[in-house]
Amino acid sequence: MPSISSMRRKDQRIANKKGKDAGSARPELRNGNSAPGNLATWAMDNGDVAEVRAIPSYPSAKAIEGKILRPQYKDILRDPANSLHLISHPPVPPGATSKELEAHSARTGRINKFKKVLQASSINLPELRDSAWSGLPSEVRAMSWQILLGYLPTSSERRVATLERKRKEYLDGVRQAFERGTAGSTGPVEAGIAGAGSAPFAKGGRGRGLDEAIWHQVSIDVPRTNPHLELYSYEATQRSLERILYVWAIRHPASGYVQGINDLVTPFWQVFLGQYITDPDVESGMDPGQLPKPVLDAVEADSFWCLTKLLDGIQDNYIHAQPGIQRQVSALRDLTARIDGALAKHMENEGVEFIQFSFRWMNCLLMRELSVKNIIRMWDTYLVSHPNHPSHSLL
Repeated sequence: MPSISSMRRKDQRIANKKGKDAGSARPELRNGNSAPGNLATWAMDNGDVAEVRAIPSYPSAKAIEGKILRPQYKDILRDPANSLHLISHPPVPPGATSKELEAHSARTGRINKFKKVLQASSINLPELRDSAWSGLPSEVRAMSWQILLGYLPTSSERRVATLERKRKEYLDGVRQAFERGTAGSTGPVEAGIAGAGSAPFAKGGRGRGLDEAIWHQVSIDVPRTNPHLELYSYEATQRSLERILYVWAIRHPASGYVQGINDLVTPFWQVFLGQYITDPDVESGMDPGQLPKPVLDAVEADSFWCLTKLLDGIQDNYIHAQPGIQRQVSALRDLTARIDGALAKHMENEGVEFIQFSFRWMNCLLMRELSVKNIIRMWDTYLVSHPNHPSHSLL
């Protein structure tokens, strides 16, 4: 039996055909603008996805505004520990107050403490966890997160080989997934890796090899991920997130893709991108599409594996009936009753269910309630409790 969406596509094709026969103007997009011929082809090739969102409009590539790729990026790609010796401490400003001098000294000492831990031939994981609990300096965050999650080994001798193997495994997985998705394509296969135009449907053909239900939802959610931040409006960013989420979903059929997972990948992507830039604040002022392909490939692969590690401990948040979230909401209700019984009683009398307001907190780990920068700081503490079981159950 045909789906509603397939019937809608059939009706649309009939309408378009009638329009052409009558010499009518080009079909209109959802925003009312006329679609040029190549965009109409794109819409037909994309089926359901094209009906839900209009043709993406990305910012034009522009010169990076003070965000400079580190000249030593190849060394950092090989081993993140190579970024540690690049850390420089800004001089104390003239006329600094005693409080400012104290803060400068404390921050310098804290960074040097993390450098000592991370530069060891065998990293002391309990010491790293103890130090990271109260927050990580941005200069050491990317490498620290990867170690806390168990993605990077604590042994420096194994680190380079592990990174090469895991990045290759991910990129091969992307290539296989999207080569299947472009079966029957009239054009050459694009694996969809670190290319601004490398959408799985970018070339002709229906791409029937893709799981269209998953791709449909991913392609809807990615453009509305952090829409207030310039970084996430660029095509290179969105294409990368699409690939990460799609590959993760097809590898985890028990849950598949669930709305909210798109939010959870962004702290990783943002932090890992920042380690290759002289200014780690990458939310604005740069188009990732201008960076070398190996850098984007590494950021994407590292983000995929760290997202996988994170979700391994909370996957029951996203399977049928979401029992993990149900448990967390129940625990929050019990905690509220113990801490503030009057509030809990008032909510009960008013018929306010905890799940009505806290479901999104648990589902997105507060990603939609707080800024990404604040979330990144919170994740320093989340990731400390256990590499595969973050302590975010109760906030």
